[in-house]
Amino acid sequence: MPDDATALAEAIRKGRLTASGAMQAALDRAEQMDGLGAIVHLEAEAGLEAARMIDARLVQADDRLNFAPFIGVPSLVKDLGGPFAGLPVAAGSRMLSRGNENCPDSDLAARMRAAGLCFFGLTTVPEMGLSLSCEPAAGPTCRNPLDPLRTPGGSSGGAAAAVAAGIVAIAHATDAGGSIRVPAACCGLLGMKATRGAMPAGPGFGNHLGGIAGELAVCRSSRDLAMIFEAMLGGVRGPLADPELAPVKRGPLRIGLLTETGNDHPTDPSRSEAVEAAARSLEKDGHAVVSLGWRDFAGPVAASAIALRDIIAVNLATHVAGARLDVELAEPLTRAFIRRGAAMTGSELWSAMDGAVHASRSFWDIFKDFDLLVAPMLAIAPLTLGSLPFDHGDPDLQIRRMTDFAPLAALANITGFPALTLPFGADAEGLPLPVQLIAPMGHDRLLLHLASRLEKEDRWQHRYRLAGLNS
Repeated sequence: MPDDATALAEAIRKGRLTASGAMQAALDRAEQMDGLGAIVHLEAEAGLEAARMIDARLVQADDRLNFAPFIGVPSLVKDLGGPFAGLPVAAGSRMLSRGNENCPDSDLAARMRAAGLCFFGLTTVPEMGLSLSCEPAAGPTCRNPLDPLRTPGGSSGGAAAAVAAGIVAIAHATDAGGSIRVPAACCGLLGMKATRGAMPAGPGFGNHLGGIAGELAVCRSSRDLAMIFEAMLGGVRGPLADPELAPVKRGPLRIGLLTETGNDHPTDPSRSEAVEAAARSLEKDGHAVVSLGWRDFAGPVAASAIALRDIIAVNLATHVAGARLDVELAEPLTRAFIRRGAAMTGSELWSAMDGAVHASRSFWDIFKDFDLLVAPMLAIAPLTLGSLPFDHGDPDLQIRRMTDFAPLAALANITGFPALTLPFGADAEGLPLPVQLIAPMGHDRLLLHLASRLEKEDRWQHRYRLAGLNS
């Protein structure tokens, strides 16, 4: 049986475990693993109260609970996105105080609670989500539970660390430039950035960063990821129309295989080999695999990096000015992004957005010939802590360093295509070898289906058992 949220919910539903017992186990594990820095804000009593309410309803045989896939499962919220009522987000920044706990639930937060999740805290992020590592000056530094000298990724690094450490089975996460997929890849988890417009992200998440950002979760199993995806899907009431999702394509697929990521940010051989192994495994099912070169991806990747930089800068500058935040409390790199956004002209932003449109068109052209891309998620092993410092004022350097680490991460955000990462083996140090699957717009369920298929090969095992289920 998978060591996951679905199994934990089943134990609670069948009476083998109470929701209160599961919550207490999660709180105990959180205390034991406090040195990881995964949790920045704890609301233990709120979590226990939510669990007690679930237990009371189960005693009353409330039939509505049969439709809650994660009934009584403890969970955590990212300190960015949402909001979730009662959990005061500060985005890892000293510019913001934790005084917004009276904000109502976002649409996604309400759906997550309706799915049965019981929230008890906030997970660590880099300041304003500006990094693929989680080392905010406001603290704490978040460490990878598989190697405490390395990052768990970012910006949903605290969420991934908590799930990998078995504190919780599933945690809320957001992704504007790989921020779900990179942490999942660093920690041996599954994470997906859905098709643009498929996930609710309002009203508190503004204009969805021009469409590049999405919210969902990091998970320990493909079935959990599929379940949370379906529970959150559709009716987003946002600026983007709900996309029409395609059924899973049956019969042979045409799979494009990309194992190289160019001379500027080359992928380490062990990670390329894992990508190749995943594609060849699918080939054994009768699918056709064609190797691709970096040349077709180099331009869209470069355009995506520029668009990511400028969209984030303008959004951040607008938010800081509108909220009248004290910029001097921000870290140097954050201040530099704010300055860039404030000084940017309309034509400069339009040029970046135009590059994003052309990158998307290039992706559409690639998918005229393929049903799926199998590609690297990370070019190298999870970075050592300190590799992405904030003590400088160069946004271009930060974007370049992040692109070197995860060359294809932002491409899915900028183009809007769905992308999923899962572990497909371990390297010599016991760190996960992640693979990224990318599909055409609306083919999210194909990604989930193939993730389940590859997961069955059992090439990766979680190092920490899940609190409550196996403790």
